[in-house]
Amino acid sequence: MKHTFIVPDMTCGHCVKMITQAVQAADADAQVHADTQTHQVTVETMQLDEAAVLLLLQEAGYTPNVA
Repeated sequence: MKHTFIVPDMTCGHCVKMITQAVQAADADAQVHADTQTHQVTVETMQLDEAAVLLLLQEAGYTPNVA
């Protein structure tokens, strides 16, 4: 499944690293693609639904919106 979010407070490489680690802690096989220019995060995972990914991003300290 592919889930796309807009994360307005993702602004740098450190943010990308934190988001990637948060998702991959729950699903080590998840693919995370993040663009700091557009603030878009796309997560490809077979184990996590959209609500679970949204919660993981929030728990990492970000304010994601479903794109």
